[in-house]
Amino acid sequence: MAISPPVDAQPAGGDAITLAPRFWVPLGLTLLAALVLAGTPRWSGAPWLGLTMLAFASFLLVQTAVLRLCFSEDALLVLRGGKEIRRFPYNEWLAWRVFSPALPVLFYFREQGSPHLLPVLFDATALRAQLEQRVPLAAPPRP
Repeated sequence: MAISPPVDAQPAGGDAITLAPRFWVPLGLTLLAALVLAGTPRWSGAPWLGLTMLAFASFLLVQTAVLRLCFSEDALLVLRGGKEIRRFPYNEWLAWRVFSPALPVLFYFREQGSPHLLPVLFDATALRAQLEQRVPLAAPPRP
């Protein structure tokens, strides 16, 4: 369990952890797009699928380079260029889950107001460790 050292600007409070970026999801999607484009006849709809996947992978690559998740004492913060753009207070969280622990690609969490589904563009091991520490899952009710 490697927790990345804080980078860029940190919010007030001494217990903030910023997750390191991980480029595996956009690079994996780029590889899949290349395989779709290289391995299909040009007369099918597959080139459009490959180009769409490539465009989405490019978007995710830029987001991975620009966005950071920061765990402060009371909220999950989304930072862009060191500036806070969104705050998710832990006391409003109802549930969270990292899908497919062996190959983490999606991160889901639900607040009182709305659900959120994010691609894992950061260190998934550190993400899970911070979530378990700051937003422990409630035990399911026993029958």
